[in-house]
Amino acid sequence: MITVSVYGWVPPFARGLVRDVRVRWALEEAGHAYEEHVVGMEEKDGDDYRLMQPFGQVPVYREGDLTLFESGAIVRHIAANSSVLMPSDTGGRARVTTWMFAALNTIEPVVQALAEIDLFHAEENWTKERRPAVLARLERRLAELSRHMGNKEYLEERFSAADILMASVLRILRHTDILQEFPSLKMYQARCEARPAFRKALEDHMATFERVAQAAS
Repeated sequence: MITVSVYGWVPPFARGLVRDVRVRWALEEAGHAYEEHVVGMEEKDGDDYRLMQPFGQVPVYREGDLTLFESGAIVRHIAANSSVLMPSDTGGRARVTTWMFAALNTIEPVVQALAEIDLFHAEENWTKERRPAVLARLERRLAELSRHMGNKEYLEERFSAADILMASVLRILRHTDILQEFPSLKMYQARCEARPAFRKALEDHMATFERVAQAAS
């Protein structure tokens, strides 16, 4: 049985954005059942958990003797044996993998830079000077991505693991209206989020917080 570690509580602004959603989504698309392992604060800082996840984060993915951390690596592992998430031909697999790296290495850092300012440092004086430059850099990257997308439905010829990661990254901007400036990206994100596997993954992710809260009350 596959086990995925998840948090039982995060602040409201982070709910729906924790990286276990990406892994849940990939598992749902691939048709794999899994169990949650809810990680508390004490456990995530303990030696046993740190052996599996050196940085004390979620998710940790366990499947038999295999233990993985980092959501991108986990999604790549799930996709490797899923015809839904990864093409069968060598070139197609390489292109999807390239876009997976692009989502995490090129787009996510600039998205996260703005989100950190807005969600964690909005009241600090330094952000008034820094935010315009961060926003401009993000908009340049989104414009480049938008040009690539054009009228395409997905990053490659059909939905793949790359779209799970890219759409998940774009969701981090949900506290802004930035995607309104890029209609192709807004439609792309909506198309990805309309997939039943995403809706199920998000529903289960949110249900965990409710279940833990009820158990504690």
